Amino acid sequence: MSRTLALVTGASSGIGAAYARLLSTDHDLILVARRIDRLSDLADELRKSGAAVEVLPADLATSEGLGAVVERLAVGDVRLLISNAGAGGYARLVDVDPGEIDRMLTLNGTAPVQLARAALPGMLAAGTGSIVTVASLLAFSAGQDNPHMPPRTLYAAAKAATVAFTRTLGQELAGTGVRTQVVCPGIVATDFNNGASRDVPFAMTPEAVAHAGLAGLRLGETICVPGLEDQEAAIEALLAGETALLAGGNRPTPAARYGQPQEH
Repeated sequence: MSRTLALVTGASSGIGAAYARLLSTDHDLILVARRIDRLSDLADELRKSGAAVEVLPADLATSEGLGAVVERLAVGDVRLLISNAGAGGYARLVDVDPGEIDRMLTLNGTAPVQLARAALPGMLAAGTGSIVTVASLLAFSAGQDNPHMPPRTLYAAAKAATVAFTRTLGQELAGTGVRTQVVCPGIVATDFNNGASRDVPFAMTPEAVAHAGLAGLRLGETICVPGLEDQEAAIEALLAGETALLAGGNRPTPAARYGQPQEH
């Protein structure tokens, strides 16, 4: 059986490493992360299963790191892109160092877009490929006033943008043979956010998230929420709400509650 090439970011641990292990049975791999020691150990492990593995250390929050991965994707041989790298940075906006804002938005929001753009020409030329981005259920949390949720202004904004990007790109690519998917897990037992989720009893394992993501990709799911049983109904409700906003709000006059504008 021929092996296709997959590139996985954030591959040194957690969900990224879980994806890499699952994919190694029938894919060759490019592993991307900041920690070269962990990447090298994982690469050695996966080569034993027969995968050819490239190691590409890069910090996707920096222009240099992002540029290196974009350059590698531009070769055009990657058929599966797993954009998993991310960071929480959970804090109130007023408590965020202004110098960290661009870094956080680059890693969580801009990098997946740039990587997708770099991978697309090769996939479109081949008529096949998949672009998967790991986001979070917090992408849908902007309206939730829940004291148990972390302060998340920048993180939720970036992940919500990723969901919108993936869904819209999927429509743009209809009929090309290239698919998109955004994976939105809840709490996952990883090193993310300094490993705080490891002590949460209902946290999902990274292996389960990666398994669900790949299974959802085979099922044709553009949005994959690994823990959601009736996902179809939830997506239909989301679409209905969006349609109501778009159709109801696109009018030439303000809503009645605002009164009539003054004529000049």
